[in-house]
Parts: sequence; structure tokens; C-alpha cells
Amino acid sequence: MRADPCPRRRQLRGRNSAIERLSNSSLAASGTKPALDRDQLEPGIVHLGLGAFARAHTAMFTEEAMLATDDLRWGIVGVTQRSDTVARQLAPQDGLFTVAERGEGAAPARVVASIVEAISGRDNPELVVERIGAGATKVLTLTITEKGYRFDPQTRTLDLGDPEIQADIAGRAPRTAVGQIVRGLQQRARTGAGAITVVSCDNLPGNGELTSTLVRNFAEALPAGEQEDLLAWIDSNASFPSTMVDRMVPATTEADLAAVERELGLRDEAAVVAEPFKQWVIEDNFAAGRPRWEDAGALFSTDVAAWESAKLRLLNASHSMLAYLGLAAGKETISDAVGVDAFRTACRRMMLEEALPSITLPAELDGEGYCEEVLRRFANPALGHTTAKVGSDGSQKVGLRLLTTVRGTLDAGREPQWAALAVAAWMHHVATTAEPDLNDPLAKELQAALPEPRTADTVVSALLGFRAVVDPYLAGHEGFRNLLLHWYRIIDNNGTIEDRLAGLGREINHG
Repeated sequence: MRADPCPRRRQLRGRNSAIERLSNSSLAASGTKPALDRDQLEPGIVHLGLGAFARAHTAMFTEEAMLATDDLRWGIVGVTQRSDTVARQLAPQDGLFTVAERGEGAAPARVVASIVEAISGRDNPELVVERIGAGATKVLTLTITEKGYRFDPQTRTLDLGDPEIQADIAGRAPRTAVGQIVRGLQQRARTGAGAITVVSCDNLPGNGELTSTLVRNFAEALPAGEQEDLLAWIDSNASFPSTMVDRMVPATTEADLAAVERELGLRDEAAVVAEPFKQWVIEDNFAAGRPRWEDAGALFSTDVAAWESAKLRLLNASHSMLAYLGLAAGKETISDAVGVDAFRTACRRMMLEEALPSITLPAELDGEGYCEEVLRRFANPALGHTTAKVGSDGSQKVGLRLLTTVRGTLDAGREPQWAALAVAAWMHHVATTAEPDLNDPLAKELQAALPEPRTADTVVSALLGFRAVVDPYLAGHEGFRNLLLHWYRIIDNNGTIEDRLAGLGREINHG
């Protein structure tokens, strides 16, 4: 690992000279060591999007697979995307970080050693391409969130009008994830580095197929002399399996870092907090080798789509519903929001009465039991998952998580009462949050679409007409519009927060 470019370690020692920073040497001096000997690992995976989720999920599954098989060829080269923070945090720690589980059944804090290098993709894009193009790299994994794919959700194709995509296509050192993938594949094709598997681990239906489409869209936009051979190489040497991932990993707070410091006796700036539960369902479609993730608890399935639908339409949809209802009611965390009886009821009814009847579940999954488990997991107060964080990037999430259930319920001849409540709560959040505070890649466009005054009628009409989120069929459906108006007027109560909660409670319980 490169030396830390910021003097964080010196600052920490100045603040408390008794506490050392986590590293191989400090951990050894404390009389403990990671389960894996990081010096024995060989890099075999490049991961784009080295956030908290990747470290608490993909990095842990990979470490456990290497421990189970003693196959140490799967060290992870982690790449940060928009920020270099995690790369700077991991550098002085020799790539080590702690996963601290919170909640019933939590394991002791664990130091994970599966990351062999951390790169700032923003600052070192050529190095990212080099690592993807290396012959030792057999798997490329991604957790870049919905907006990181830079695609049009209506057409599921690459947004070729995106300025960052255009710059990458024009030949700059790539800074978008799709650009980095394609330039890395291009290097492999030139050097004969061999086949590779690209594994999306984001909450998107058909995430493997989508990633494949976006990669090919980018390649097709390259100059004629580049694209033909590259597309042929991709067809023969790259695969894009779909996956479903699940683990709740809130943003790490200073209190979390202090708790890890007390438990570990060392300062870990890259520590992550997670619930005990974790799940990974993977389509077994690999072009080259891979870790035996199944030995770490992953499930390989021929029906990943059914697992994806269950996760998106049950867990993720309810997460979003609770976030927007919680924001409207002044609730800071998801556990606070699900603690409101009426909100819990609305979530349960949306899952049982609207989502479940409109999806096909995996054979192994008990739908009603899954719904109850989701609500139990949301109620874990130790996670501190904030409604603001879960409610961010709504323009990228509402369509996939909620409008799919709205459409499925309408198509079945029923009213999507509860999904409409969640969508109305999102609309209220957009309409009542100033643009600088609206954490959404389309914040400027959303705010520009809203007229003054912002009433139920004007907001619902404007956001139903926002084509980046709502398709023409739903925008023109009078029954759906009336449900949105009904719920929006209740949420937009001009009284106190208590008045709003009481009004929502009465209407939800009445419904």
C-alpha cells in the first residue's frame, strides 16, 4: 500500500498517544493477527466502489472463501469512485479494516485482510485500467450504486449524453465505472490477458445483463477502428452474471469508530458496522476462475431474477417507504420509523397485499416469513440506519422498488394503496427539500420541474410528468393519480409533526 498522503496518523497520536492506528505491525504487537495472512495473498479480484457495503459484504465473503479453501489467489484490489477517502483510510492500515456487527447474534469485531491494494479511481484512473487488464485478475466486482451506472432507467441503456461518459469515450483516462471496465477489457484484448467475469453487486434487476448492455453501449460508441475487435473479444471472453446481495450496512459514525477502538485497542479509521445477516445469490456464469464463495455461504442459483425481485420489491421497497414516511414524520432512523405502528402496518400491507401477489418467489423462499424477517431487521436500533441516507437518490430507486409494484397491482385490477403512499411520501420529500439539501443526482431537474405554489395538485402532476422516473402509462392513470393526491394531502398537513403522524396513523389504520 502507498503511504497515506494525509497526516491522519500523526493527528491521532497527537490527540491520544496511547492509541495506535490499526496495521499489521500494531495488530501483531497487540498479540493478535487477522485470520488471513495478507502477505500471502495474490490479487485476483478488482472491485469498483470500495464503500462500506463492499467491505462488509463482498470482502468478507471473499475472505471466508479463501479461509475455507486455502486458495489465496483472490486478494482484492479495491477502487474508490467519487472520493479517495477509503483509499486514504486503508493505506496506513495495510489494507486492514474491522467489521463490527450490531444486533442480536452479533459476532465479535473482526479484522478483515482480503484487500491487498486500495486505489483512488478518481486520482489514478490509468492504474485502475492496468489492474483490470492484469492477467492475474479473473473477476471484476462492482458496488457503485444505481447512479454509478449512468444509464437511462426507462431504456436500460447507457446515457451517452452524460458529460462524464462522453469524456471517457473521447479518450481521457476513464473516471466512470463503465469507462474503466471497457478500457480494462480493451487492454486485456490487446495483451492476451485472458477471460474475465464482471459481477455487479448492486440493487438493480438483471444487474448482470444491464452491466453487459452498458459495456457494449460504450464499446459501440468508440471509433470504428476500436469497437469491432473489442466487441468480438467481449463476446468470447467476458461474462456478466447477475447477483442479489443483502446486508444492512449504515454509514459509520464517530461513535462507531470509538466503540471499535475500545474493543480492538487500536484506531481503525476504515471500520464498518453491519447487521449479522448477510446474503449473496449468484448466477453461476463465470468466464474464468472464481473463489468458492459457496463455501462462505453464498448461494449459486439459476433463478437469480426471482431473488432480485423479492429483495427489491419487498425489502428495498419497504426501506424506501420507511425512509420517506420517517422523513415526513421527523424520524431520524429506520428503526425509529418502523417503530411507529402505523408505518409498520403500511409496510407489512404493501409487502403482503401488493408486492407478494405481483412477483414470483424463489422456490426456497417463504414469502410471508421473509416479510416478517425484513421488519425485524429494520427494527434493529443498533444499526442507526438514517432515513436521510436510505432516502437519498430517490429518483434512481423509486421506479425499481415501488412503481413496479404499482404497475403490477394495477395490471391485476387492484388498487396499489400502500405503494402509492410510499411514492407520495417521496414526492413530498422532493417538494419540501431545498435543492442543495436534496441528495439526488437529479436534484436540479426535479426542483426545476416543480411549480409554485407547491400544493398536492401541482406537485403530483409535475412529478408524474417527470419521465426519468415515471413512465407514460402510470403518469396517465387516473386511479394512481387520485391515490397519490389522497396520500399527499394527508402527509402535507400544515400542523405539527404530531398532527401529521396522527393523521397518517388514522388513515393507515382505517385503510
